[in-house]
Amino acid sequence: MKQIKISAVINTYNEEKNIGRCLDSVKDFADEIVVVDMYSSDKTLEIAKKYGAKIYHHEYTRYVEPARNFAISKASDDWIFLIDADEELTPQLAKSLKIVAENDGVGYVEIPRKNIIFGKWIEHSRWWPDYLIKFFKKGKIKFSNKIHVPPQTLGVGRRLEATEGNALIHHNFQSVAQFVDRLNRYTDIQAEELQRSGYNFDWKDLLIRPSNEFFSRFFAGEGYKDGLHGLVLAILQAFSELVVYLKVWEQNKFKGEDIKDLDKTTQKIISDFLFWQRKTAVGFFKKIRLRIKGKI
Repeated sequence: MKQIKISAVINTYNEEKNIGRCLDSVKDFADEIVVVDMYSSDKTLEIAKKYGAKIYHHEYTRYVEPARNFAISKASDDWIFLIDADEELTPQLAKSLKIVAENDGVGYVEIPRKNIIFGKWIEHSRWWPDYLIKFFKKGKIKFSNKIHVPPQTLGVGRRLEATEGNALIHHNFQSVAQFVDRLNRYTDIQAEELQRSGYNFDWKDLLIRPSNEFFSRFFAGEGYKDGLHGLVLAILQAFSELVVYLKVWEQNKFKGEDIKDLDKTTQKIISDFLFWQRKTAVGFFKKIRLRIKGKI
């Protein structure tokens, strides 16, 4: 069995609450730890230095993608494990990754993520298995500078089975304020990218896009199985879509226009809602109706 060497690469900005847990999880897995920081003002780097991390700096960007390739270029080992400060490697996943790297001859590995949001593992709502390429040979992956764009890949990939044991733990949103703060930053970027792509604002998108996002999360993604968490997250994701298109409208100087076909647009949304209600969550809504009747 050949020996492999692994660099753990972490991009950071004001992550003092998370970075210690992350570094502790990779210290025995990686041969080196590379931290690329965007000039944090907290104790992120102080904590990283205690783990012997190699520290580099990158100018501040509002999201991490523009700094990914720079961070990877600072790694010296053949295999890269890309981990965010709010993520945690488990011993079982570490073992699985080393087995793949030593025996399988693959160039990159897609890993499922276990998203912990508002204190709960979200097992549906399109938050699971949330596959991402996090482990790869140097030179096999190139990231885009655009937000939420999958990386370019070379060679053969391997997707780990979507089990809890194979999952990378993601300590995601811990508060509503954190969600809203990131929503505000990311929707700025998404609105700018929409404008650059040549998108022409259509008022109907203020209704259609958020409702489609809600249906996709709560019904098609079975978010109702996550209970109140699933409902809240579907609402928040729908609100995020609404804000993107409101910011495009703002960029167009709040230009007014007639809201023609309002009835037709709302009827379509209601029709879609009824379709998804019947298709995916009849039992769920039936229980709600019975509970309501029981209280009346």
